[in-house]
Amino acid sequence: MLQQEISKRELPPLLSMNDGNTCTADLWRERRAEIIDSLQQHIYGCTPEPPKKVIGEIVEQGDKKAFAGKVNQQRIDIKFETPNGEFLFPLYLFLPRNNPCAPLFLHIVFRPDIPDKYCPIEEITDNGFALALIYYKDIVNDNLNGDYSDGLGKLYIGKRQRHPDEWGKIGMWAYAASRALDYILTRDEIDHKHIAVLGHSRLGKTALWCAAQDERFFMAISNNSGIGGAAIAKHSTGERISDFIRVGSWDWFCERFKAYTGYEDSSMPYDQHFLLAAIAPRYLYVGSAESDGGADPKSEFLSCVAASQAYKLLGYQGLVTPDEYPIADTNLHQGQIGYHMRTGYHYLSRYDWLQYMEFMRKKINDE
Repeated sequence: MLQQEISKRELPPLLSMNDGNTCTADLWRERRAEIIDSLQQHIYGCTPEPPKKVIGEIVEQGDKKAFAGKVNQQRIDIKFETPNGEFLFPLYLFLPRNNPCAPLFLHIVFRPDIPDKYCPIEEITDNGFALALIYYKDIVNDNLNGDYSDGLGKLYIGKRQRHPDEWGKIGMWAYAASRALDYILTRDEIDHKHIAVLGHSRLGKTALWCAAQDERFFMAISNNSGIGGAAIAKHSTGERISDFIRVGSWDWFCERFKAYTGYEDSSMPYDQHFLLAAIAPRYLYVGSAESDGGADPKSEFLSCVAASQAYKLLGYQGLVTPDEYPIADTNLHQGQIGYHMRTGYHYLSRYDWLQYMEFMRKKINDE
């Protein structure tokens, strides 16, 4: 059933090399590079080279009584040079005192509030995980309609017109997450082998693109990321490029992305199963919500099924699932790709966090 549904979507072949040959396990590195290039050229834009040096400076120690005294809380300024000057943004770090070398979630967040309604800090750290937060508007604004007047936008684009394959705001947010990782990997209190990048909605799109490019991440977690994130675009029932253009959020992506208006254009050389597959064979988790029509949970689930081809090619299980769409409150945690469908709407909930922690703990323990 599921393969028939995927066939109806008319997806570009994942394991066909650009020269027409079939990809083998030995050719996967080359094929992955082709996939990343296609995603850069047609949806997210090209990411600049990383800086030669990233500096982190602890500028504030949190209240020792916060979170019942169980957490070491710090604010760190992350600094690096760009071709047009230095850039700085804050990173908020929460280290559980009950685990001297903790696996970590790097959460790209919508608000500067601590704690945030989307992020149950005390529960996460009580479970032995460290947590790092970066606030997306500290990287570049989300004012829509091509406003690159601050942050990385100002340093790289400003008021000029972008090139067709030049990066958008998702690329900038993802780049900052990798710079945060540069610093995190210098901290002895963190388990460097087990770091996940996580985001919700447009920041779920960001987390996937970040991990697809940056193989240092142990896992990528996408919560309700939808079209432009985890969800297959062709013949979906979720958002369309015309929706992104209408509301002005096309600037999350590259300029060329707007050419595929309708998001069912047969000339699209990619779809979102490419993005998920680029994370293989590392761990991936996609969280969906039953009533989140804009994100199209069926298309998010099918994308996981389609991306599993890459995992199987490399000798791993991708998404392990019955041959049917999942019902609400189904959790699939057996393979390299985790997935759940919960009841409710577009939200990063406590239920979602509990699934992500359970999956990550299981995969660490299985090593």
